[in-house]
Amino acid sequence: MMEARPKHASTVLLVRPDKSGAFEVLLTRRPDAMRFLGGFYVFPGGSIEAQDRSQNVLARCRGLAPEEAEKLLGNTLGPELAVAHWVAGIRELFEEVGIVLLSDESGAEVRSDSRSRDRFEEKRQAIVVGTSHFGEFLEAENLYIDLRRAVYFAHRVTPEYFPIRFDTRFYLAALPEGQSALESSEEVTHALWIAPADALKEANKNLPMLPPTTTMLQTLSGIGSWESLREKFAL
Repeated sequence: MMEARPKHASTVLLVRPDKSGAFEVLLTRRPDAMRFLGGFYVFPGGSIEAQDRSQNVLARCRGLAPEEAEKLLGNTLGPELAVAHWVAGIRELFEEVGIVLLSDESGAEVRSDSRSRDRFEEKRQAIVVGTSHFGEFLEAENLYIDLRRAVYFAHRVTPEYFPIRFDTRFYLAALPEGQSALESSEEVTHALWIAPADALKEANKNLPMLPPTTTMLQTLSGIGSWESLREKFAL
C-alpha cells in the first residue's frame, strides 16, 4: 500500500481574553459527513489552494516579507509557498467562521459595522459555494491580508498510517476587536469558545478530539494568562 503524500495545510488557533484574565480558544465541530475527522472538534483551517498562491492574492499581502515567512517556517519551503501557508489559514478562518484578519489600504485594521458585516457574509458564502474567490473579495473591498496578525505557532505532519495526511502549519491569532465568530457555517456545525484546560477535560467525552488538536491545547493550557500569551507570541 502506497503511503499517502501529505497535503500542505494551515490552521489558526483563534484566541480571546476572558473575564478572569485568562483566555479562551475557538474550537469548531466538523460536519459528520466530512471524510476527514467528521464529527470531531478542530481549529479552523484547511489545505492550501491554488488561489492562495495566485499573484493577485500574493500582491495583497502585507506585514511579512516572503523571505521572512520562509525563514520562520524553517527554510524548507520556497518564499511563495511559505506566504501561501499564512494566506490559507487566514482565508479558511474567514470561510469557516467569518473572521477577517485584514487591513485597508492605509494599513488600518478592518473593523466591521453592521453594513459591512452583512456584505462580508454575503461574499463569504459566495466563496464557500465557489461562485467567487478570496482574491475577488479582497479586490472588490480594496482590502489586504495582514500576515503579521497570524503568528506562527507549530508544525505537525499527519502520521503515515492515516489514509489522508496533512503537512500543517499552525498559527495563533487574537480575535479582532468588534468581530465575532459565526456559531455555525457550511463547514462548521458548532463553534465553541473554551479555556484550553477545560477543552482537554472534555476531550473524547463531550468534545471528540484527536492530536494534534489536543497537543496544541496542552501547549496553550501551560500559559496562565492572556497577558502572558500576548507577550510570549507578540499577539
